Parts: sequence; C-alpha cells; structure tokens
Amino acid sequence: MQRRDFLKSTPILVGIPFLWSDYRFSGWLDEDDAALCSKKFELAASLRLRERPLSDVIIAIGKSFLGTDYVAHTLEQPGEERLVVNLRGLDCVSFCENSLVFARCIKKGKTTFDDYKRELQFIRYRGGMIDRYPSRLHYFSDYIADNESKGVWKNVTKEIGGEPFRKKIEFMSTHPESYPQLLHDPEFIELIRKQEEIISKRSMFHIPKKRIDAVAKKIHDGDIIGITSDIPGMDIAHTGIAIWQKGNLHFMHAPIAGSKVTITSKTLSEYLAGNKKQLGIMVARPLEP
Repeated sequence: MQRRDFLKSTPILVGIPFLWSDYRFSGWLDEDDAALCSKKFELAASLRLRERPLSDVIIAIGKSFLGTDYVAHTLEQPGEERLVVNLRGLDCVSFCENSLVFARCIKKGKTTFDDYKRELQFIRYRGGMIDRYPSRLHYFSDYIADNESKGVWKNVTKEIGGEPFRKKIEFMSTHPESYPQLLHDPEFIELIRKQEEIISKRSMFHIPKKRIDAVAKKIHDGDIIGITSDIPGMDIAHTGIAIWQKGNLHFMHAPIAGSKVTITSKTLSEYLAGNKKQLGIMVARPLEP
C-alpha cells in the first residue's frame, strides 16, 4: 500500500505525515470556538453534570460531539507553536482530549472560555507548558505518561490484565520529511529523538486484542483507549473513549477522513479484530479533579 492510500484509510494521529495544504480550517476565529465552548457548558448546566461522576460527564460530552466532522491534523498550523482551539472538526486525539477537558472544567466549576483554554494547554503539553513544537505530547503513550504524572488519570492497563508492549519509538525522527515543523527547524529533530529514547525505555503494557473480551468488565465508561499499532516506530495510532451499551463494550471515536464522530456498532473487540494493524489497547482512567 502506498503512503497516500494508507493515510486515506487509517485514523490519523501524531506520527502520520501531513502537508500544510491539508489544513483547511486555519481561518477559524476564537470567537466561533468560544460560542461552541459556551454551548457545551450550557448543556452541562442543563443536565447538572457537575453533580455526576467524571466518567458520566466524559460520556455526556463525548456524545455531544456525535456527528462532528472528522478533520485530520487539527493542531498543525505554520509558525510558532501556540494553543490551537478547534471545536468544529476533530481528529481521534482532539475528540478524546476535548471530552476530557470539558469534563474536568465542568467538575471544577470553571466554565469560561479562558478556563477551557487553560485546561486544554495543561492536558496537551508536557508539564502543561508550551515551549515550541517539541513540548506538545506527540506520541500518545507519552501523552498518557505525562498526564498520569499530572494527576489527570491513571494508566490501568497493567492492573487490568495488560502484557508487556516493547517497541522502539522513532517514527517522527526517522520521517522528518513528513513534518513541516521538523524541516523548518532541524534542531527539533534531535529534541524529538531524545524524547523517543525516553519513551522507548519505559515499561509499557497493552492488552492484546484477542484478550479484550476477557478483561472487558474491568474497563469503565469514560476510560480513554489508545490502540497500539504495528506501524514501525509508532506506539499508538488511534484513540477513543470506552462506552458500555446494552451490556457490551463499544468505542466512541472520530474514525477516519470523510467520517464523523460516532459510536461503533461493533463491540470494541470486534472493531479491533477487523483491523490487522491494530494490536491491542492501552487504558487510561480519568481521575476526579
């Protein structure tokens, strides 16, 4: 399969190539997203979500995004790294991220647009601080680790039955031609490579897809799911939110280009079984803020 065809058929996450010309939404204004942000908080107030467990709030906010267009590379804009707010089109990571960020803001009673942006930055960047392109959490296993250290969630993969997941992480540094920011500033390649070395040395675990049914009852509504990949040099290639429906574990996610945020008709186990490149899952359980 050619790289162009692969990109059309695979959920896009960090590590997958893009071109600046792919980004079609750079004209969005903060005030547009501010209005959408206000509507999310108004919905939360009407449903009295602050009184409910965080997991319920994540599910409710996630469902409020159903039907939202999938848009690849929503964070990629030329120039200096800055906080990108985009609530009109979501990729798989920004869908999970926004569901979590809104839920945390609601539970903390911090429901202004500025509150939302502060929480978004805290979740998206290493240590919550923007310091050029490498400060963004580009690899999702690193995203899990950093947010665990910040008390956002707990990586429960090992305790619910995960097995060692050993892999050398190096996709970005070995494909710098695929990242305009790396080509623009070659210094970033070495910084990314050092981050990859740290990630590769971590003890990582995943639940192989053939074992998901066996541990499904240990996965909760609102858990954040990272799907491990057989793509060389990459850890996780797709993300979503665990959701139980009629006694079965399903997957709420932003699938691929041309689709919309949806809940799988198949169970999570069945969904993974249909994709040979998907190896298993990592599970992060959000903690009450």
